[in-house]
Amino acid sequence: MSTSRTNVSIDAVLQKRSTHPHRPLWRIFLAFLGPMVLANILQSLSGSVNAVYIGQMLGTRALAAVAGMFPIVFFFIALIIGIGAGASVLIGQAWGAREPAKVKAIAGTALALGGLIGLAAAVLGELFARPALQALGTPPEVLADAVAYARVMMLTMPLLLVFILYTQLLRGVGDTLTPLYALLLSTGVGLLLTPALIRGWGGLPQLGVVSAAVAGLVSFAMALTFLLVYLPRKRHPLAPDAALRRALVIDPQLLKAVLRIGVPTGVQMVTISMAELAILGLVNRYGADATAAYGAVNQVVNYVQFPALSIAITASILGAQFIGAGRADQLGALVRTGLLLNVLLTGALVAAGYALSPWLMGFFLTSEPVRLMAEHLLHLMLWGSLLFGFQAVIAGVMRASGTVMIPVAISVGSILLVQLPAAHLLSARLGLDGVWLAYPVVFTTMLVLQSAFYLLVWRHRKIERLI
Repeated sequence: MSTSRTNVSIDAVLQKRSTHPHRPLWRIFLAFLGPMVLANILQSLSGSVNAVYIGQMLGTRALAAVAGMFPIVFFFIALIIGIGAGASVLIGQAWGAREPAKVKAIAGTALALGGLIGLAAAVLGELFARPALQALGTPPEVLADAVAYARVMMLTMPLLLVFILYTQLLRGVGDTLTPLYALLLSTGVGLLLTPALIRGWGGLPQLGVVSAAVAGLVSFAMALTFLLVYLPRKRHPLAPDAALRRALVIDPQLLKAVLRIGVPTGVQMVTISMAELAILGLVNRYGADATAAYGAVNQVVNYVQFPALSIAITASILGAQFIGAGRADQLGALVRTGLLLNVLLTGALVAAGYALSPWLMGFFLTSEPVRLMAEHLLHLMLWGSLLFGFQAVIAGVMRASGTVMIPVAISVGSILLVQLPAAHLLSARLGLDGVWLAYPVVFTTMLVLQSAFYLLVWRHRKIERLI
């Protein structure tokens, strides 16, 4: 079993808890969480700064073209997040049980599947980018730019999806620093290359609206290369050594175990992406300005929700490691710690979003009327992100035990039966404002139902290892 210092060892966690019974769990939680939050902020920063470059250097129409691609990209990322969620839970349990060979076997199956999904996304993007964007109701004045951006962006999917999946698997063994290093590299490359390609600096071609997508292709290729070189030098348990390379096949039994958790989680994420497609369709009815405001608001909301998701992921992975080590009695403490950190971290970001909203929206939008529209819409829904974080923590800890069907059914049902009808009904009565008010409505519903299932059912179940 590797003793790499980049890993949060479950043995160390348990030893500290046993020798220091009053040592607060939040300290151990933060040791894992801190690098993950920073990594997700960097990931959001990359997309946000690219949106700033496009909005400021190419204008509102170019930003609208890029924003129209967001739900489609998220659709494929959702599939990978589902696979990564299932694999990381199993890896966490195997790591907690001191079974490194099983860790590599699970990772190999997940990476092989992720690569196939990435290749399929690239092919589908090339063939169907235009009809897909037309079906979404992309405004005609930005369709050509949106199609050009979409085709290049989808070509990055094999690299992007494998990169996202690999970093998820690294976190399953407690390593949150290596993903941070890789994201520092990819973000830095993207921040330098995107404006250079927009303007054609340094002898580079002037690529216009597709610049961010091309920069992403280069940056993710470099980040993956870094992982392939760095991990073996650190003797990492998930280094791409001979054992992991041999495991890069789809093992039917392991795939079944991964998909038992991954499919429901993926369905949940896909449902979210499909709901975003429907929401974008509603937004597009209000014109290109509303579409641009949608893109700008999403950039800011990502900064709030990605840290909230990081807290939930941390609770899930640590929970899986506790279960693998035979310490399921620690799961209740994980839930309480995650909820507290959500109040402190997500709450602070929500407050900052309200206080800095004029400045934040001005980053993305040069048109004053569109900026004011985006600021108003952000104010309507941002507070709901705190509720989103609460329900994500509760569902994440339940997922660590393999309990996914009911939490996912709650999320999917809330989206389909609450959010989408509310968006249509409220938009009919309140216009564009009603579309955005549907977000806090659905987050409230999810929190109430997830909490009820956790308190009344899940807490009374016997928790055992899955693999």
